[in-house]
Amino acid sequence: MWVITLDRDGLHMECVHGAEDEKPALATTDPSPLPDAVPAALRDGLNDLGATQRLTNPWLWDAITTAILRRVVRADQARKLYRKWCASYGTTVQRPCCELAVAPTPEQVLELTDDQFADIGAKLHRGALQAVATHFQRHALQWSHMDADDLVAALVSVPRIGPRTAAAAACGYTGDFAIYPHDDLAVRTWAARIAPSYPWPDKRDKGFGRLWTGWAGTDRTALHTLTLSTLTWGSHARADLEDP
Repeated sequence: MWVITLDRDGLHMECVHGAEDEKPALATTDPSPLPDAVPAALRDGLNDLGATQRLTNPWLWDAITTAILRRVVRADQARKLYRKWCASYGTTVQRPCCELAVAPTPEQVLELTDDQFADIGAKLHRGALQAVATHFQRHALQWSHMDADDLVAALVSVPRIGPRTAAAAACGYTGDFAIYPHDDLAVRTWAARIAPSYPWPDKRDKGFGRLWTGWAGTDRTALHTLTLSTLTWGSHARADLEDP
């Protein structure tokens, strides 16, 4: 577990649980060189955001767990469930400010009963979490060295893990958002907020993903930048709404 703090001197990382060599990677994303095919209103809105920095998840197992718990619920519900999951069954670490908790390990997950999943509202996810825990025990080292595309393929081979969950997990771990599910509701929502006058496809229209990837063409970096910058814009917008 790494505790990240931010002050006028920048980001500070402190390892409080686990291995020092599993340090989060810091990636900078600058939307200014986006392709001309990106609508001007969207491009201008992302340029107003400016260059941003994102920390990858250094623990692949946690990235997978987070992606599974995020399925079929809103982001705020998923955050509450994840915190409850860690606090109830994970490892806790005492800090001067508070008590922190990390996700239960694959070994711990395989020992949980159906009632324990149900007690925190995660019964729906038991099958996926225990299936991937079994595979993770066998393939963790191999998976941790894969690129984003290969990691998605490996995770999809696990029963109960679909392409969207696999892609979300791979993005969190590798930081490569070129493989993000681009027709995801979050992408659609924030893109429409940034450029409300653009004629976006209807929610029932399957063409959003093709439209989005088409703007980047074969430029994988542009697709990564477009997607991650839009999601980051949304994170800032949501924080502004939640700020009392």
